[in-house]
Amino acid sequence: MIVKDVMKKSVITVEPETTVTEAKELMNKNNISKLPVVKGGKLVGIITKNDLLQAGPSLATTLDMYEISYLLSKLNVKKIMTTKVFSVSPDDVVEEAARVMVEKQVGCLPVVKGSALVGIITESDLFFMFAEMFGVTQKGVRAVVYPNDTPGEMAKISQKIAEAGGNIVSLVTTAPSDKKKRPLTLKVTGVPLAKVKKIFADLKCPVEDIRNV
Repeated sequence: MIVKDVMKKSVITVEPETTVTEAKELMNKNNISKLPVVKGGKLVGIITKNDLLQAGPSLATTLDMYEISYLLSKLNVKKIMTTKVFSVSPDDVVEEAARVMVEKQVGCLPVVKGSALVGIITESDLFFMFAEMFGVTQKGVRAVVYPNDTPGEMAKISQKIAEAGGNIVSLVTTAPSDKKKRPLTLKVTGVPLAKVKKIFADLKCPVEDIRNV
């Protein structure tokens, strides 16, 4: 899957001259925690709720609320925004976006084409995408099995399930830990649990977990 198929194309943004007060109100109104900062359509930074909290006075301040509000109304986003922004291209694969988020420990990535902001992808977007990959919205038999990591093994499983009248609606693999067995998580519809168990038994395919979900 490609980033442009998952990202949000309607992005709420602010400009460098936007005040901290305005940025905070915009976040609260739209229930978001991050705002890309753009100038002339180009991404120049990003500001988060945490940035806004740190921009406020400490609890030990002697200023009253009116003085605090006045100071924040004069403070511009460009003074506290992060200018080193991690981003991805709309044509990058989604796995690349996930890798960057994990490695850089960020919750969202602006999507840029050239230097222009064209979208944003968040942890929530990836969560829903991965949920769809596991077929969470469909009822069926979920199994975690360990076929041999050799050519044709998945084809055998698919053929046997199809012959039984079943349909594989989700299939996810991960790297084998012992270089012989590749963990395979799949969801099957149209075949009862007992029948799916028998298929794996006939194939002599070890089953770690199997259940109706």
